[in-house]
Amino acid sequence: MPALFEICGMNAMKIAIVTLDGFNEIDSFVALSILNRAKADGVCAEITGVNETVTSMNGVSVTVQQPLSFIAEADAVVFGSGIYTRDHINTPELMAELRLDPARQLIGAQCSGVLFLHRLGILPATITTDTKTRPLLARTDAVIEDRPLVAQGNIVTSGGCLSSGYLAGWMLAKHVGIEKALSILEYVAPVGQKSQFAKQARDIIGKQLDIPAKRPLYC
Repeated sequence: MPALFEICGMNAMKIAIVTLDGFNEIDSFVALSILNRAKADGVCAEITGVNETVTSMNGVSVTVQQPLSFIAEADAVVFGSGIYTRDHINTPELMAELRLDPARQLIGAQCSGVLFLHRLGILPATITTDTKTRPLLARTDAVIEDRPLVAQGNIVTSGGCLSSGYLAGWMLAKHVGIEKALSILEYVAPVGQKSQFAKQARDIIGKQLDIPAKRPLYC
């Protein structure tokens, strides 16, 4: 499937928002919107999927901007959650197309999206996820922390739908710096809570920016 919209420049930080049938709108759309607010700084996020359209868990159909092959060339990849995640990770043809390089790419996974990391063999030793996915990962060697955002090396995980803002903010901070990232998050924060939200985001994101990969790096 050819890209339908060529919105990324040659020198842009290309980000693939992996969006599959049954996806959670909050995970994909919030990350997409926040990340693309840094287009002037060379950031370009695109909805990436299997077919020309994809339908969400609530029946919202949207146009896919990039095919899954885009993942291999992207500088960063985001896996959101969805109601069919366990079906997707058990589809060999789909999983074979997810060619990731944790040494080069920033990789983010939110809620059940963390299951993709596990199936691909790149689950960090320390993670977070949502309460429903947590039992599915309890048998792994990973330490599951009760925090909205946990990073290890180039991989970041987040838990809870509204943690998508922190995940996007972490990726922005890695590329354009923490101050620019926080200015974007403060802009989209609710009126009357902007400074409070920015302070909280600084505390959550800032502590996760320079966490080295632990040994063993992946479970």
